[in-house]
Amino acid sequence: MADFRSSVIIHKPVKEVFQYMAGMENVHEVMPIVAKMEKLTEGEIGKGTKFKETRLVRGKEIFADVEYIQYEENRTFTSRSNSNGLIVEYKYVFHEIEEGTQVELEALIKTSGLRMKLTRPMIVKMVKQEDGYQLENLKNMLESENKETSDLQE
Repeated sequence: MADFRSSVIIHKPVKEVFQYMAGMENVHEVMPIVAKMEKLTEGEIGKGTKFKETRLVRGKEIFADVEYIQYEENRTFTSRSNSNGLIVEYKYVFHEIEEGTQVELEALIKTSGLRMKLTRPMIVKMVKQEDGYQLENLKNMLESENKETSDLQE
C-alpha cells in the first residue's frame, strides 16, 4: 500500500513529459532539495540504470543510491533510492489524454532497523514534505516553458 500518492495533468505530450522526468537532468527543478544527481551506469536510461543522489537537508549533504527497478519508455518507471536503510520507491505512470499527459505518482517508504521502524510515521511525513509536490513542480516547469516560448513569439 502506498504511503502517499499524487496526480497531475500537464498540457504537454507524453513523450516530452516522460523524457523530462526520467532523464534526471532536471531533478533539481522537480525536487529542489536534490542538489545533484549523477548517472553511474553507461548507456541509455532504462531498467537497471543507477544514479547517485545528493540532497541538502538542513545544511548537510545526504547521499542515496538510486536505481530504476522498472522502466517502460513513455509509460512508466519506478525508482528506488536507498539512504542508510531508508528505501523510497517512486512509481510514475504516464497516460496520454486529450489535454496532454496525466502523471500519477505512488510512493512507498520502507525502513529497516528498530529506530527507523519506530520513527517511520515521522519519516513518511518528512519524505512527503520534501518530495510530495514533485508533480506540481513538474507541471509548473513544463507549462512555464510553454508560456515563455509563446511570450517570446509575440
